[in-house]
Amino acid sequence: MSDSERPERRAYRQLDALVHHLAEELAAFRRRALQAESRLKEIEAAGAVGDPRVKMSARVIDLERENAKLREQLDAARARATQMLDRVRFLRQQATLASAAPAGNSNGGPGGGAEGRRG
Repeated sequence: MSDSERPERRAYRQLDALVHHLAEELAAFRRRALQAESRLKEIEAAGAVGDPRVKMSARVIDLERENAKLREQLDAARARATQMLDRVRFLRQQATLASAAPAGNSNGGPGGGAEGRRG
């Protein structure tokens, strides 16, 4: 009967080790939570007094918001610049085609030239 008890004992030892490991991990999480709460209380208390670290933290948040806004503006400006560059390329291409066309034939008839297509 001792053969049948060995796997059970082995399983019990593994379970016991797992429970101890989880208990240690839980204790570590509790320590971290207490430290975080303590730090938060320090920051809140310092904020009421005017601690420069709190002011610096608020300034960093403001700068991050401003940075995000500037990135959006930069992206919009980049898109507009790309559109303008595409238009310039198109106009250059049209000018090249118009200068290569024989005199008196401006794209197949009246109103077909570049003058009638401004947009």
